[in-house]
Amino acid sequence: MTSHRARLRAWAVAFLAAVALPAALLGPPAPASAANTLTMLGADVSSVQRSLDLGARYYDAGGTARDPLDILKGLGVNYVRLRVWNNPASGWNNKEKVLAYARTVKAKGLKLMIDFHYSDTWADPGKQYKPAAWANHGIGQLQTDVYNYTYDVCTSLRNQGTTPDSVQIGNEINVGMLWNDGKVVNNDFTNLSLLLKAGYQATKQCNGGTQVIIHTANADSMDHARWFYDGIRAKGVQWDLTALSYYCMWHGSLANLYNVITDVRSRYGKPVVLTETAYPFTAANADNEANAINGGEPCAGHQASWTGQATEFSWVQDTARNAGAIGVFYWEPTWYAVPGNGWDPANINGTGNQWDNMAIFNWTGQVNPNIRWRP
Repeated sequence: MTSHRARLRAWAVAFLAAVALPAALLGPPAPASAANTLTMLGADVSSVQRSLDLGARYYDAGGTARDPLDILKGLGVNYVRLRVWNNPASGWNNKEKVLAYARTVKAKGLKLMIDFHYSDTWADPGKQYKPAAWANHGIGQLQTDVYNYTYDVCTSLRNQGTTPDSVQIGNEINVGMLWNDGKVVNNDFTNLSLLLKAGYQATKQCNGGTQVIIHTANADSMDHARWFYDGIRAKGVQWDLTALSYYCMWHGSLANLYNVITDVRSRYGKPVVLTETAYPFTAANADNEANAINGGEPCAGHQASWTGQATEFSWVQDTARNAGAIGVFYWEPTWYAVPGNGWDPANINGTGNQWDNMAIFNWTGQVNPNIRWRP
């Protein structure tokens, strides 16, 4: 997810010609074609380390203050996703912070996914900024940069006993990464493929068992997903898991999601995972920072409430499972409004939280009592 989410997603929707369907057309998940199990029951908690450092408290459904990872485990989570930025101004989430929290994640018996943005700030369909240290590098040097950085972070994790179980080479790279050199222009995937190959090779050199994920926000359309994944496949890119982001307000109905998952799963012969999804529990705002999603017009026909949030998340899991996916990750369930943990890494103390109504914890840290991750 990103800073100024609403604006960026509006750009992405326009760019991809994704049209959100009216609530009346959005229904429950498509019927199951075959039984399947979700083995990757995940949560991206990249912001939680900062929240805890600022004194945030998290309470389970019984009102007991507990470590947020313990609460999530009790709700069914078995996998944690952490983003890593190269050199963010605030320090969050740089390599050192990720290494530190990876130890906590693994100590809890949870699996670990590392989400490489290859940027000093948010990367998403609307922007893929090079890190400042690579700003003047061309495609040849960028291949080396991606290899060295990926290998360094992965081996540093491995050497402290927290080898990542999976890594994303880029975040929501719908039209490429490390722009403009790695941007797909005129349907030419050459430069992007070189960068993805460098990331794949670095990961496998670090640890052959770590799964490499290629992640887009193309759950809106089979045509968009095929355009991208056909494009990289034609250039010889290898990957282990196909990952999609799905937010109903940007990507349409669950029936459409079902069709996209089944198509990419069969077309590329690789397991599929939703590495991002979320839904509002309220239309209100906890701070002075505008929410990315105001929650006033729930796209799936559910109210912006504890019940509505839990129901939508359950339906997303059902749809993914029925379509043959192997995992679903909730994006930033622990990022409730904590002063000092703002969206902008260049002004983390001076900006608010655009996600405070999308977390599964309310503004005093109580968890949604209805929400569950289910195999």
